[in-house]
Amino acid sequence: MTGHADIDLEEAKRALRAQARALGFDALGVTAIDIPEDERHLLEWLDAGFHGEMGYMRRHARLRASPQELLPGTVRIVSVRMDYWPAEARPAAAVLEDRALGYISRYALGRDYHKVLRGSLARLAADLARQIGPFGYRVCVDSAPVLEKAHARNAGLGWIGKHTNLIARDAGSWFFLGEILTDLPLPVDEPASAHCGTCQACIPACPTGAIVAPFRLDARRCISYLTIEHRSAIPEELRAALGNRIYGCDDCQLVCPWNKFARAAAHPDFKVRHALDAPALAELFLWSAAEFGERMRGSAIHRLGYERWSRNIAVALGNAPTSPAVTGALEARREDPSPLVREHVAWALARHRRVA
Repeated sequence: MTGHADIDLEEAKRALRAQARALGFDALGVTAIDIPEDERHLLEWLDAGFHGEMGYMRRHARLRASPQELLPGTVRIVSVRMDYWPAEARPAAAVLEDRALGYISRYALGRDYHKVLRGSLARLAADLARQIGPFGYRVCVDSAPVLEKAHARNAGLGWIGKHTNLIARDAGSWFFLGEILTDLPLPVDEPASAHCGTCQACIPACPTGAIVAPFRLDARRCISYLTIEHRSAIPEELRAALGNRIYGCDDCQLVCPWNKFARAAAHPDFKVRHALDAPALAELFLWSAAEFGERMRGSAIHRLGYERWSRNIAVALGNAPTSPAVTGALEARREDPSPLVREHVAWALARHRRVA
């Protein structure tokens, strides 16, 4: 690392923090790159097979703890968070209780956060470069193998809770994370201390028992994994536990006491779009592939694709109260071109026949 000897690094960090606030970030911290204990934890998690179909986790395992291989010369990680809680959305508990509605994780109700954060982070880094001169950096928002929660903890943004999400004392856990890898040796922040104490509310709250121990998540049972990352059939023994959750799951966060301090999203792009905070399952299931593409464009849900979106809704319809609208929607797609969708539709119709 050369060429930064004449830079006032304290002032550069102050400028970063001020500009981050102006761009809508709610906190910024800086950390060094070494996380040996987190790397060990990741390797043990992979060895247990908890990553399921996410083969990329194993392929990039070593890289996740070596940001200097992603950007040669990296010595610091600038970690940021941005609140996303959509205060105007229909209350989560009310949607989960009404099985005729579909529940979508609160983070996905607005625009795709990847685009929002990546654009703001790129501007943040470019603004600093204009002030101090060129420096090496790379912006990351789930776009590179980075152990973002470990670095955010070390940067002082929060601690990793027993549900494995990051929690901040002043903001709960309803926020996104992003990083700038840089060769600037900025002053580092103190790591955040943990404040879960004896609370374990998140563990029994998980509908599928995916939190197998404090700080240990079996993704193969996690509803967020099953409805988003998992590409094949949802295991039949877990389908009933999915309830009406069609994209992600927030149950472990909904019961976390620290979320009483959560703040509503200030960024307008995280406002609810297309009434996705409480959509009728039967209506969603009748969307065509073209309608899905048109309505979900610009949303994180778009990357899921129409087939898996339909798979998830079929399961939720199987868990919904029997009604003409529900069974009619399922019957309409009994002969769906996708074998994956057909399988889940058949399962759902069989559930309703047993009730009838």
